[in-house]
Amino acid sequence: MANSASGMAVHDDCKLKFLELKAKRNHRFIVFKIEEKIQQVVVEKVGGPDESYDDFAASLPADECRYAVYDFDFTTNENCQKSKIFFIAWAPDTARVRSKMLYASSKDRFKRELDGIQVELQATDPSEMSLDIIKGRAL
Repeated sequence: MANSASGMAVHDDCKLKFLELKAKRNHRFIVFKIEEKIQQVVVEKVGGPDESYDDFAASLPADECRYAVYDFDFTTNENCQKSKIFFIAWAPDTARVRSKMLYASSKDRFKRELDGIQVELQATDPSEMSLDIIKGRAL
């Protein structure tokens, strides 16, 4: 279960919640954190389908790294309703260096566990994952 490079395991709940978001669409977003003591990625917060992008952005801590998945609904220029699943690697400048290294080294393996991610974003401050940027990347 663990990756020899980073030694990081992924809790089954992470995959289950992601499948619920992708297939059943009963979550708007999921925030994941690495529990360093047990060397495992776990679900920290799940946002209901009625929660907004602002609710999602507010759930990312200002000085700690996180992984997050956001289900973005939008309308194309041709007036089609679509949605895209974003993977966001949140690594604020104020986070501990060790934490940033741990999240960076574990990211690709964790992302492989979540089948169905369509867009990836790296963000070190809220301006790098503003709603305008999300919209621009979705279209």
